[in-house]
Amino acid sequence: MALNKALNQYKQVNAHEAMSGASPHRLIQLLMDGALQRMAEGKGALQRNDMNHKGLALGKAISILGGLSDSLNLDVDSDIPANLASLYEYMVHCLMLGNSSNDVAKIEESIRLLRTIKLAWDEIIPALEVSPAV
Repeated sequence: MALNKALNQYKQVNAHEAMSGASPHRLIQLLMDGALQRMAEGKGALQRNDMNHKGLALGKAISILGGLSDSLNLDVDSDIPANLASLYEYMVHCLMLGNSSNDVAKIEESIRLLRTIKLAWDEIIPALEVSPAV
């Protein structure tokens, strides 16, 4: 039990270090990674019939999706933020259904959607990381 506690503490320190000084672009990547990790944990817990861990993991994924949605700038002249907000809301709905009805397919649907969004996000090179042409 002490080993698990130490491992969890190590993970928290590493997560904090990864986030301190990270660009907004990188923070979104970390949030997406975290949501995907929690969804995978929830799916695995469901498959193992570990309902307590399933609920905790999917609850954390839902919270992270809420944070991603809250980070969107809906005031820009583009449909992209509103479309992303709708997708995040749909993923939350799927996770809630997957949790309440023990439906692995609903969890997998959220994982598939977020992976697609993350792949596109990962292709974006933040303006600060692009060196000017000489």
